[in-house]
Amino acid sequence: MKKIPSFTIDHNHLLRGIYVSRKDNVGGETITTFDIRMKEPNREPALHNGALHTIEHLAATYLRNDTEWQERIVYWGPMGCLTGNYLLIRGDYRSCDIVELMKRTFRFIAEFEGNIPGAAPQDCGNWLLHDLPMARFEARKYLEEVLDKITEDNLVYPAQKS
Repeated sequence: MKKIPSFTIDHNHLLRGIYVSRKDNVGGETITTFDIRMKEPNREPALHNGALHTIEHLAATYLRNDTEWQERIVYWGPMGCLTGNYLLIRGDYRSCDIVELMKRTFRFIAEFEGNIPGAAPQDCGNWLLHDLPMARFEARKYLEEVLDKITEDNLVYPAQKS
């Protein structure tokens, strides 16, 4: 069976950052998939399930309510490897196009207080699996250590650099 493109990236050298994972043509429109990599794979502990679930709820809610981007947001969700999230946006974009959006999103998560949107049994299939303090911690860490220090290295997969 042919290896899918995301499995051809050398995860032993993958850094935290914002990467274009793929671009697909769907119904004549481009959908850009971003790899929002919060952890260095295989070199640091993965995100805790409860924290990642909370990040998912908060980021998805924030992005779908962002007045500038809400009509273009297709999906936000966690990676199975628990090292980050995927963001799908309608349109042909580069990583640098969403840096400010990601800064606002992760600042929102880092500062969030109150009830987690959608964290009720009628709204979520695993509503008890949330960890707001760790979600806030991980969001602040990503914001301060990656997003606030964004460089070209944070925007291109290491295997794609020439």
